[in-house]
Amino acid sequence: MTIYHPIASIPSLVQEAQLLAVQLEFSQSSLPEVGRLLHILTRHITQGQIGEIGSGCGVGAAWIVSALHQNSRFVTIESDRQLALLVQQLFADKSNVLTLQGDWRDLLTYAPFDFLFADGGKAKLSEPEILINALKPGGFILLDDLTPEEHWPPEWHGRTDPIREFWLKDPRITATEIRVTVKNSVILGTRIQ
Repeated sequence: MTIYHPIASIPSLVQEAQLLAVQLEFSQSSLPEVGRLLHILTRHITQGQIGEIGSGCGVGAAWIVSALHQNSRFVTIESDRQLALLVQQLFADKSNVLTLQGDWRDLLTYAPFDFLFADGGKAKLSEPEILINALKPGGFILLDDLTPEEHWPPEWHGRTDPIREFWLKDPRITATEIRVTVKNSVILGTRIQ
């Protein structure tokens, strides 16, 4: 049986962000499989606004920026001041990239988005209505860090997942869950109303 490795090459900007995460012992960066999906989706936005909630060390952002068209703009926000400054330095030579430090709601100033990566914070769970309204009609949203049900810890069994319950059933969004690794999945949705 042939085993395929989907991440054949990693952009140099992503490698820089990954190195920063290792140096800072930051363990919450986007998985390479999620990064590749971010990269693919970003390539489809040839002229638009892309946003990210939760820059971290800039790994997910670097996947996006590595595919960013010159006529598109990317805005990422991080609540941690030190991380925001480091990510700002990582993208200092990118005129169409803006790194902010603050509460995720501050990102809404730049809405509506053609593509929104709701990575950090609790926005995808606590305030999904706001995220939907931050999308242009036809705009995409990606929610990561989901665990497939068969890998839930015993104390979660028999419960419903409020993130899946909302995002996979809301009539304003067409969404699907995509398994990116054996134990990790994402929800990809588009605003239809």
